[in-house]
Amino acid sequence: MDGGDWRRWRHAVKLDPARPIAPEVVGRLAATGTDALILGGSDGIRRDAVVQLMAVARASGLPVAVEVSSTEAVVPGADWYLIPMVLNTGDPRWLVGAHREALERLDRIAPGIPVPWDRVVTEAYVVCNPDATVARLTAARPPAGPDEVAAWATVAERLLRADIVYIEYSGRYGEPAWVRAAAGVLRRARLFYGGGLASAEQAAAMAAWAHTVVVGNALYRPDGLECVRATVAGVRRTGSGEGGEPLAAGGRLPERRLRPV
Repeated sequence: MDGGDWRRWRHAVKLDPARPIAPEVVGRLAATGTDALILGGSDGIRRDAVVQLMAVARASGLPVAVEVSSTEAVVPGADWYLIPMVLNTGDPRWLVGAHREALERLDRIAPGIPVPWDRVVTEAYVVCNPDATVARLTAARPPAGPDEVAAWATVAERLLRADIVYIEYSGRYGEPAWVRAAAGVLRRARLFYGGGLASAEQAAAMAAWAHTVVVGNALYRPDGLECVRATVAGVRRTGSGEGGEPLAAGGRLPERRLRPV
């Protein structure tokens, strides 16, 4: 199975297994120019729904990743398995506890099937919208400002060695300055942004600093495919440097030194 290099994705669409969507809509996503599909959601995940959505997503021809936010999401067939850790959770279960539980249960969920560690990617989430479902579920404490976002990004990359730092606004458009703050401290991890993207301008503003922007809710609007096309156009408008780096970010920002507390 060859799902390409997730590090080169500039745009991805997130499909929620708990939300109905017509297969023909998913089938038309490849024509929008997006780079990949991510299957994932915060709650209401059922294994049968993930299996059905996986089949529809695979038929699109795009690379498919599963975000394993629940053991119900552990299904075969993905190119990549994204393992989220919520850094600013108020409940340590959402940092490491749920992951330990999942590994303990794995033999019952997928007996005899080894973990495909070569296709596992770790995501360190910084949840920034206090009204989002993921914030309520994980008791997340949103950052106070860009300096705190930069500190969390540093923890993710330097201490936890996370593959992805994910700035998550989930349900509303965020602050580009906060994404820029994270971009300023990262040197190895890839920076993802998700939340409220529905126009070319919004996508371009975030793609200037994030390696990858993720569009979710906009697809479920009546004009969902048009919204996705617009966000792809915005991302492509910002261009990218070598290796899919945002032109404004990547190695072009001076390293930001955090002020001592």
